Amino acid sequence: MELEVYKKDGTKSGEKVKLSADIFGIEPNEHVIYQAVRSYLDNQRQGTAKVKTRAEVRGGGKKPFKQKHTGMARQGSNRSPVMTGGGSIFGPKPRDYTTKLPASVRKLARKSALSAKAKDGQIKIVEDFTFDAPKTKEMHTVLAALDLLSSKTLMLMPKSDINVVKSGRNIPRLDIKEADKASTYDLVNNQVLLIQKSAVEVLQNTFKN
Repeated sequence: MELEVYKKDGTKSGEKVKLSADIFGIEPNEHVIYQAVRSYLDNQRQGTAKVKTRAEVRGGGKKPFKQKHTGMARQGSNRSPVMTGGGSIFGPKPRDYTTKLPASVRKLARKSALSAKAKDGQIKIVEDFTFDAPKTKEMHTVLAALDLLSSKTLMLMPKSDINVVKSGRNIPRLDIKEADKASTYDLVNNQVLLIQKSAVEVLQNTFKN
């Protein structure tokens, strides 16, 4: 597959980039993508939710009211789950939600995500560019020229560029990552994948290892 390379002013540069069929042309495995996204989201959880059981709630030494002649069910402790302020039954406890996937599954998930984007025509290649200083306005101009302002976009760079990152971090529908650090979740959680020209080679080299 070959894609046109666009300049940052939105015009075609006349160049084309060839995308490897082994990475951008496989049949996407949706179940593996699901597993990778689920694992990513699970690993973001703190797992600190906790409620107190009746053994941990304060009080309970004295019978709350007499056994008979109240017209209510008998109670032996105000720590009972049926009492206001009592403990909770089967409530959450701190736990580790971390899930791990084999490296081969993670690799296949990323390749499947990239292939799905290519299949749906959601990949756009742009020439390498940078800014002299962080300027949100300049990044906004680039996205406008490429007709991406209304699309949720992930831009992949060959390496970190602080001026580009800072220029884009205040644009709500734009996320910027280094090409070899983008997860499966990052790749699928957008409408358009904007890849700088040099980042294509970085991506393809990543999957050779």
